[in-house]
Amino acid sequence: MVKIRLNRMGRRHRPFYRIVVVDSREKRSGKYIESLGFYDPLRENDTFQVNIEKAVEWILKGAQPTETARTILSKAGVMKRVHEIKFEKKA
Repeated sequence: MVKIRLNRMGRRHRPFYRIVVVDSREKRSGKYIESLGFYDPLRENDTFQVNIEKAVEWILKGAQPTETARTILSKAGVMKRVHEIKFEKKA
């Protein structure tokens, strides 16, 4: 199964995460298929940046985001766009 999850980077006590598409059998910081953006929880307002087009494409292909990744993608507007695309196809 393909998942969208966070890949931890940064040094000790200074976490920095990449939002990546990865095979669910890989390690937490193992190799990934594609990077979709980043998330920095230590900056003001939990700074993040997401490539919305790539994220929507992967979710429509069947990639399952983890809970934390889903929250970040929702804040970026990805989940709303996916819902709109699926709803337009049915209508």
